[in-house]
Parts: sequence; C-alpha cells; structure tokens
Amino acid sequence: MTHELKKIIREYQSATSKGLKCVLATVVALDGSSYRRPGVRMLILEDGHMIGAVSGGCVEKEVVRQAQSVFADDISKIMTYDGRYRLGCEGILYILLEAFRPDKVFLETFELTIASRHHFRIQSFFEKKEGSNANYGSMVIFGQEQLPLLPGFHTQEKLEVFEQSMKPCFKLFIIGAEHDSVQLCNFAAMAGWEVTIVADPSEEKNILDFEGAHDFLGILPESFPLAQVDQHTAIILMNHSYSKDLKYLLTLKDSKPIYLGILGPFRRREKLFNELMELSPEITYDFLDRIHGPAGLNIGAETPQEIAISIVAEILSVIREKEPMHLKNKETGIHD
Repeated sequence: MTHELKKIIREYQSATSKGLKCVLATVVALDGSSYRRPGVRMLILEDGHMIGAVSGGCVEKEVVRQAQSVFADDISKIMTYDGRYRLGCEGILYILLEAFRPDKVFLETFELTIASRHHFRIQSFFEKKEGSNANYGSMVIFGQEQLPLLPGFHTQEKLEVFEQSMKPCFKLFIIGAEHDSVQLCNFAAMAGWEVTIVADPSEEKNILDFEGAHDFLGILPESFPLAQVDQHTAIILMNHSYSKDLKYLLTLKDSKPIYLGILGPFRRREKLFNELMELSPEITYDFLDRIHGPAGLNIGAETPQEIAISIVAEILSVIREKEPMHLKNKETGIHD
C-alpha cells in the first residue's frame, strides 16, 4: 500500500504544478467481499485523470462522477457502491472522497519517512452512510506528529475511524545484470517494489538497462550495503557465476532479509553450501535453511519471463506467509 501512496503523492505534486485540484478516494469499509480490501486509494485529478484504482476497474467511473462535488466545495463525502447487483462481487464498498491538498510540511515529512524506511499510520474519519460531511477526512501519524491531508482538518472523536498501518516500501536487491535480471526487475517494479540492481563494476551496465529499477550499484561483494537490509527486504542472487554467488553468500551470512534466493539447480546449491561451511564454519544451519534455492515456485517456468514470475510469486508467498495453492481449492475467502 505504501508504494501506491508514494505514487499518489508524486502525481499530486505534478498536478498542483499545473494548477489542477485533486480528490483522494479511499475504501474505508466493506460489507461482504470485493476485488480489493479497505485501504486502497485512488487520486482523481480535476481533468478526470486517475492514478491508482479502488477496484478491478468497474467502480472508478462512478468515483470520478461522485468526486465532482468535492472538487466544487472541498467538502468530503462517503459514497457507496453495491457490487452485489452490479458486479456479482457480493460486497458493498464505502469510499471516502476528500479534497487532497497536503502542505509543504506534510510532503517533507512524508519524503523523510519513506527515505528512512519508518512505519506510519493513516486514520480516516467517516460515517458508514452516504452523504457529505465537513468533518470527514484523514490524518497521517508520523511518529508523534499528526498531519492532515487537507490543511485545517482535525481528528473527529465521534466518528468511525478506519486506521491503517503503513510499512516501508518493499525492497528487492537483484544481484546480477544478465537478461533474466532485467525481466525480474520489470515484474518486481510493476508489483510496486523498490528494486536495486547490484552488478560487478566490470560489467558495462547502468540503471537505464533495467526498466523500473530504483537504484543501481556497481560494487564488489564486500561492498554490499548490509545496513540497508531489513525485514522488508528480499535478495536474489542471479550472477550465473558460482564464485560470485559464493562470495556474496559469505558477505550476507549475518544478514536477515525476509527472503534470500539463489538461481541454479539443487546440486549447485548443495555444492555452494558445502564450500560455504568450509570457508566459514560459524555459519548456522538457520541461515542455510532460510535460503530459497532453486529460487521460485514450481509452475513449470522455462523462459526468463516465466522464471521471473515464479520468483516474484515465491517472494510474495514468503512475505505474506501463505502456502501456495490453487484458489479453486480454497474454501474461505481469497483475502483470508
């Protein structure tokens, strides 16, 4: 969710530079089931342009239509969308529409929070019924500081509150700069992850070779930025070089990313582990057990694009703590 809000903030800054007003749509409650859950957001520009989505695409036109009154008077409102009769989704969405005009202090605090990878919270105040109300709106809590999305808005204790905890943007280090790294970078970026490509300085590559990459590091294994690895970070070794993978594993042995994967067959992995333990006897079995190798889910992937999909899917299953299965065999809700 944080990466979606980050994109909304960027688009808001671009829109205001052109003199366009903005309205933020947030799903704050749901009765039944829907394509997406409460907490999803969409920015509507005065010219009708939309950034993000609150559904699979079926609700957005109605959201834009309902947002026109907010553009006109800056008074927030709740709209509902009953998917039981229109979509067959068996759910009613409650969507908060509010004028979106974060000030300079908010924008600076947001950028600092994102850069420092700190958690923050969003509270949206509303009533679960259709209509406009000047007391509806949202507040963002950065540590001990509370900042509104619309200057002048204050918390409303008598209203319902939808509260959402926002984690740092998920980060993926791709170590290697071959064609399959390009494909993985592309898919990971589309998922909203911040992708850093790590390549040997001798390789004639740069960030322009990797669509969607957030950063590019031309470094040797011993210079890998271990301080940037946290529990919202995944690392995948895609060097196609046994010796480079071994050096990186030695460097990463004390790190604790939420996911660490390596390409290559089972026998290559076992050879790496054996040599790794000979070179560094203090390495724990816990570290080895946490390595996903061969990386990816068994979906029959053959091409670089398919392999990238299988790796992204495995990383998602790890960070969401889900055992992969066919959804048709899942008796409870999709989002459970």
